[in-house]
Amino acid sequence: MSDSQPYEPRLDDDLTLLSETLEEVLRSSGDPADQKYIELKARAEQALHDVKARVSNASDNYYYRAKKAVYRADDYVHEKPWQGVGIGAAAGLIFGLLLARR
Repeated sequence: MSDSQPYEPRLDDDLTLLSETLEEVLRSSGDPADQKYIELKARAEQALHDVKARVSNASDNYYYRAKKAVYRADDYVHEKPWQGVGIGAAAGLIFGLLLARR
């Protein structure tokens, strides 16, 4: 089995592609004199800004939660090293069995 994993698109990549596409559409389409176009463009720009802000906040939140979980695991292993070794061995065994089934 190869060490390289196939590329799996992530949500961030999809949202980046979506925002780039929307920005391109906003730059290139519509009659600038048309009031409806102006309103739609303003709404689309606001929606794009809102989505980017929410994605950024969500990414920060997930990073913070993951970092907190790592610190908790580190503290646990320092407090109970032999239980940490046992958990690591069990996880390795399960992971190995799952990979062997492929």
